[in-house]
Parts: sequence; structure tokens; C-alpha cells
Amino acid sequence: MSDLEPISPREAVELYVAHRELEVSEKTLQNHKYRLDAFVEWCNEVGIDNLNDLTGRDLHRYRVWRQQDVNVVTLRGQLATLRVFLEFCASIDAVEPGMRERVKLPEVDRGEEARDEMLDAERARKIIGYLERYKRASREHVIIAVLWHTGIRLGSLRAIDLEDYEPDKQCIWLRHRPDTGTPLKNQEPAERPLALDDYYCDVLDEFIRFHRNNVTDEYGREPLITSEKGRLGSDPIRMEVYRITQPCLLEECPHGRKPVSCEARDYGYYSKCPSSMSPHTIRRGAITYQLREDIPEEIVSDRCDVSSEVLERHYDRRTDREKMEQRRDFIEDL
Repeated sequence: MSDLEPISPREAVELYVAHRELEVSEKTLQNHKYRLDAFVEWCNEVGIDNLNDLTGRDLHRYRVWRQQDVNVVTLRGQLATLRVFLEFCASIDAVEPGMRERVKLPEVDRGEEARDEMLDAERARKIIGYLERYKRASREHVIIAVLWHTGIRLGSLRAIDLEDYEPDKQCIWLRHRPDTGTPLKNQEPAERPLALDDYYCDVLDEFIRFHRNNVTDEYGREPLITSEKGRLGSDPIRMEVYRITQPCLLEECPHGRKPVSCEARDYGYYSKCPSSMSPHTIRRGAITYQLREDIPEEIVSDRCDVSSEVLERHYDRRTDREKMEQRRDFIEDL
């Protein structure tokens, strides 16, 4: 213990983030920082202001504290990041060597890892119907409609420029532009055009004409989804989705809360609603809906940039009976 050099949890995290900056993508770095922020918060709560004092018992207490707020899949991911962080801390004499191994990861089976939460087609239609009636061609209308219709990732939506939309061809191009702040997850192979139906083109045309902020981003590009200052960030998009997917927007709260006094209705707290959904649940629901509509798996795979294996494991929420009945329809037509 005497060979360790005192350091606060926050300072250690800052050194770790700076260390990993050249090794991982910006998105991965943001995820690591977010996960470690929870650990720093806990350290502040229990009075650990010097990582030299950290023990295996402390790490167990942190795990118990964290598992109260997240599911087992998220917990495993956060603890895995903590292990990498502690290995780094040992290398700079911030914690005892071997502290990493004292973080025990929970077992996660295949079913838990895949998770089942998704936006179902009926709810998606209700949300888009509400936006059509009360927020036609607004920014939130475009965000929800495009995510649902295409099944793309949040990062892909954010990457779209005004010039990437071709109204005459009724399509949107997804392009990998890492040097100007909008990489695609699977890089150049993920570049592709996405066909749009008439309705979605009409909404986009109206949004661009009447509601889009006429701005450029820090690289001089004209983003499709904008704020008053430039390209809308991932967190604001995510927050918008959480807000719009709250059920009390369409009907009575299923949790017995009153919207006027519910904290989840306040800016910055939309995700506190137990029934609000993230952009990824829209992607999962959109992919499942396309498969249920008998769109061939290979087409869904290409359109949504997901391999057949990952599609089957993480996105396809059809039951075995549904798949059987769909195969029956094809066999009957032979």
C-alpha cells in the first residue's frame, strides 16, 4: 500500500479517458466515461476520495449499489469497463495490483443478452399518428418516422446531411464521414441508399421547407436533423425519443402517475418513465415488423446493416410459431 500514489476517483477517470483516446472510437470512449461516472458518483457518496484505499469489499458494495438501477446485461457491461479501468489504475500506482480480478461479473445467458424490449407496430402507428395530427413535419416527427421506417441506428440518423436526401429518387444516402464527426458503425461497408415511401418523403419535404433550421455544423456541412446551432447531438435525439415514447402522451399513465407532477415529464428526466423507449428499441421493433411483413431476411439485413447472425440473435422478436406460419404461406404458394 505504501508504494501507491494518492489520486481521486475523478482524476483517475480523466487520466484513463485521455489514455484511451487514441485507442478506441469516440463513441466507445463516451460509453466508458458514462459507465465510470457512476463509479465516481458512488465513491463520492461513500466518501472514497483516494483510490489507494479501495478494497475488494468496496467493489462488492459498488456492484450491489449499481444493480439496484440497471438490468443484469447493463450491469455486466459497466463492471467490465470498471475492470479495464482498474487495470489501468494499477499501472499508474493508483490501486493495488490485481484489483481488477476482484470485480466479479454477473452471468448473463443468451436470452438476457438479447433482451426483448422493442417498440411494437401498434404503438409506433399511434405515436406517428399523434405526431401527424399535432406535430406534423416537426423535428420530433422526422426523428421518430425515419427511425421507424428505416430501422437505422441513432448515429446513422444523425449522420444524414441535407444533400443525402434525394426527393426525386425517394431515398436517403447513408455515408461514412469519420473525419467530419459522423462515422457509421460499420464504416464504408455500411454506406447505402435507403428507399422511402411517399408519406415519409412528404414529411421530410415539409420539414425541410418549413421547420428545419438553416444552419451548418462545425465542418461546414448542412445536417438534416438540426438544432439552432448546428447538427443535433446524439443525446438530444435520444432524449427526444424518450419523451415522445412516453405513454401518457397518448393515453392515461399505466403507472398511476399524474403528468403534471411526474418527474419524467421534466427536461432531462424523460428516461425515468418506466415505459419510455430508447432509439435502439425502435430499431429492434422496426426490424421485427419488417420481418413479420414477410420482407426477406436478406433484404432486412442489407437495409438495416445487420448480419444474419446478429439479426437472429438480437433483433428478430418473432415467435417460432410466427415463423412457422410465414413459412407455411410460402409453401402453400408453391
